[in-house]
Amino acid sequence: MQKKGILKGVGLCFFVVIIVALLLPAGSLAANKTIRFADLSWDSIQVHNRIVGFIISHGYGYDVEYLPGETIPLVTGIQRGDVDVNMESWTENIQQVYDKGINEGTMLDLGPNYPDSWQGWLVPTYVIKGDPKRGIKPMAPGLKSVYDLPKYWKVFQDPETPTKGRFYNSIPGWNVTSINSQRLKAYGLDKTYTDFIPGSDAALAGSMAAAVKRGKPWVGYYWAPTWILGKLDMTALEEPAFDQKIWDTTKACAFLSVQVNILVNAKLPERAPEVVELLRKYETTTALNNEFLAYMQDTKGKAEDGALWFLKNKKALWTQWVPANIAKKVEAALK
Repeated sequence: MQKKGILKGVGLCFFVVIIVALLLPAGSLAANKTIRFADLSWDSIQVHNRIVGFIISHGYGYDVEYLPGETIPLVTGIQRGDVDVNMESWTENIQQVYDKGINEGTMLDLGPNYPDSWQGWLVPTYVIKGDPKRGIKPMAPGLKSVYDLPKYWKVFQDPETPTKGRFYNSIPGWNVTSINSQRLKAYGLDKTYTDFIPGSDAALAGSMAAAVKRGKPWVGYYWAPTWILGKLDMTALEEPAFDQKIWDTTKACAFLSVQVNILVNAKLPERAPEVVELLRKYETTTALNNEFLAYMQDTKGKAEDGALWFLKNKKALWTQWVPANIAKKVEAALK
């Protein structure tokens, strides 16, 4: 009798759970689940993660996790279902991994976060043109393209290897770092330049900012949107136009102008349709990214601060991404 009573109790509880589930509004059960963001190591994606995180936690009731790591492991995690969202896929830098996820149907591309990104090699403009206001004379007046760099290696002399110039690559763990190394060799620059890899994004940006502050030469890789390119006067070096055949072999050509797209696990539309609908509408610009990144730099703010600044100052934009009742909940949370 005691066993039968327990079984009846279990059966009744299961029946109540089913009834409650059927009576709850659509999305209520999903709201108890966690949305996991690929929290990659640069500022703009971390801000985008927290913009969306704030909206879906306060507007829809989802829990949010930000998973730190680097590009390839986290994109692979999206395909496995360990990660739900990547707010910035620089697809050409991870083409094989991206193609695998899309072709196997484990990952969905929801379109651009911002369609006007840039990446390449550049120098402070005063290196080429000088800066009379600062008393800086042109250091490499004939420098226009990557093919001019061998002639000016002494201008960019590496203090640790004084027989070569120093090229500032991107950072360990980024796929573009190995791409830049390959491009240095393809252009024949490995003979006259060291392939210097800073330890972090902060170190890379800091090397550029320090050089500009002191009026010194600097050459290396960077990308936009970033606070530093929003503030400093830099000139991109010319390269041969992007050519797919060249890129697939030597990479001795310019980076393709890419759309920085939003990727999600293929099962997310079923599990969290409101989140996917928001992400399909989510779109910004490089200029807007530079704006919130510059705010963070000026105020020494963190990604959370950049997200709050965006939500408070760009209401006309983000309220287009969600229904009015959700926007009211988010606005209430901001107050």
